[in-house]
Amino acid sequence: MTEPRDHPFVTAVKPLVDAMGGVLMDPALAQPDDVVLTWEGQDLLAVRLPQLSDSLDHILAALERKHGVPLSQLDRKSKQGVVRILEARGAFSVRHGVETVANALGVSRFTVYNYLNRENPNKNHQA
Repeated sequence: MTEPRDHPFVTAVKPLVDAMGGVLMDPALAQPDDVVLTWEGQDLLAVRLPQLSDSLDHILAALERKHGVPLSQLDRKSKQGVVRILEARGAFSVRHGVETVANALGVSRFTVYNYLNRENPNKNHQA
């Protein structure tokens, strides 16, 4: 990005973009799928959002940082909590989401489905 990184707008949106796994860039480099953000009538920066599968990896990494240990080392109750958070964030709508989460948690797909069904017994989760 060529504009000053200390612009108040850039400073304000950077934590959000980082949390989403996005990339800040010069608006002149924006592609059609990028989001151009305007400040006081001028295109100030563009944001390239990650692909959904990349977002899941980013969310898993953030949860791991939050817990301070690999997710596979969490106890069962904590793993269930992680699954609840991931479900709320749409992780299981991503292709291979259950497999990705199961690998990160060090459990089987069946276990992830059990965690999901425990929280939402009336919801139909598909493999």
